[in-house]
Parts: sequence; structure tokens; C-alpha cells
Amino acid sequence: MDTTHCAVDGWVDAIPVPGPRGTVAFDLVVRPADDAPDTIVTCTSGDPRITDELLNGIQPGDLLRATGTLVQPPAPGEPARLTVDALEVLDTALVPVLREMVLDRYGDYVVIFDADTDAVPVFTAHGTWVGLADNPDTIATLIDIHERVNGGEA
Repeated sequence: MDTTHCAVDGWVDAIPVPGPRGTVAFDLVVRPADDAPDTIVTCTSGDPRITDELLNGIQPGDLLRATGTLVQPPAPGEPARLTVDALEVLDTALVPVLREMVLDRYGDYVVIFDADTDAVPVFTAHGTWVGLADNPDTIATLIDIHERVNGGEA
């Protein structure tokens, strides 16, 4: 197999998952400089610092620089594999991923339910902050007030 030590910049494709013996696995979507299609690079790491960061601080959409040993795929169409020994966050995703929360739609509005609190954040579907409803029963009132103040535009 062909291996090389390199740095790869890419976006995290899904929430990193724990693997066997304290490892973590995740996929990076790499966009080549030319007009070639995006490439998926499957990454793993057993470094405790990197594993902790990936499992607790990284989310889909984050732009990372992963440095390590790249193993070319054994067959065409399979992803390349990178064993990561250094990780740098270059940019974070615009909207955090909700791991223990639920999103729901109210027409042109989005609300976030969290089992740990009664308060419910409310946004427009375009991401504009509307406000914090004290509890689920007050969501409709908050949306109604927002529409009256803003002329019904979500």
C-alpha cells in the first residue's frame, strides 16, 4: 500500500464516532483546488487529546486540518484513510449540531426543544433570532408577537 505523511483540509461530514480501544473515526469532505469532485477521506485517531476534541468539540460542518499518515485506497472508489496525529480547527460550522435536542417547525419558524430546560429558543426558518419562549405553551404567543412587530414576515 502507498502511504504518505500529509495535511488534509476538509469539512466534517458527520458527528465523529468512538471506535475500539479509545479511537475515534470521522469522515472529511475534501474539495480539490481544481474542478474535480469532492473526495471523502476516512480518518481515525487514537491520540487521547484528539479523540476528546473530536467527541466533545467537533461537529458536522467544521473545517479541520488533519495531519497524519494517508493510506491510498486499496481499490478505486473506496475512500482514502488518514491516521490523524495532529488536528487543527480552521473554522466552525454556522449552526451547532443538536445532539440531545429536537428541532421542530412552526410554519416559517424553528424551535429547539431541550429535555434539560423548559425554555424554548425560537428562530425564523432563515435563522433570525425571534426570542426565548418560557415554555412550550408560550411559543405561539412569541411567534404571534414577532409577526405583529415585523409585519408577518418570518
